[in-house]
Amino acid sequence: MSGELIRVGDKIISRGKIEDTIQQIFELRAAGFSQLEVAGRLGLDRTFISRLETLGEVRKGKRLAVVGFPLRNKEEIETIAKNKGVEFIWLMGEKERWDLVRGQSALDFFNLVIEKITVLQRFDLVIIIGSRKWLKIAEALLDSQVLFLELGSSPITEDCTLDPQRFAGVLDQVLVSHAEADKEGNGGVS
Repeated sequence: MSGELIRVGDKIISRGKIEDTIQQIFELRAAGFSQLEVAGRLGLDRTFISRLETLGEVRKGKRLAVVGFPLRNKEEIETIAKNKGVEFIWLMGEKERWDLVRGQSALDFFNLVIEKITVLQRFDLVIIIGSRKWLKIAEALLDSQVLFLELGSSPITEDCTLDPQRFAGVLDQVLVSHAEADKEGNGGVS
């Protein structure tokens, strides 16, 4: 354990010990353990974990992912998504999309696609940005709800611009509707 020592009255407190414990808490919570299970494992009070999560909460609600290509303004869209608390963002331009396909063997590409699908299946809502062709594929492969923002007709062969205000508005609507559903449905301890 590293970190500075801080004197508070007659106590010497290790900042490193606090940081290590917080890291363990979040790793266990992200792995799916309940607050009660984490508290038991680490010898803490469950209410401490609840307060810690509330202190750091950026967004409450369902897990949200955004996948889109080919985007001309992907950096702008990514910034909006990050600022709204989107947990998984995978955006590419046309060149990146082709570099991804050409840059590896067919088997490696297939494995990457399966890995991404596996990750996306963990989300409650996946926003797909692209041509309508990808909507049908996403709906077939993902267990989650899929929301689609069309960039143009398939096949799209050059980068397209997604209206950032439209995207931010869609995220706001999704996040508000999820927050309302949480208020109505889930009042228990996680």
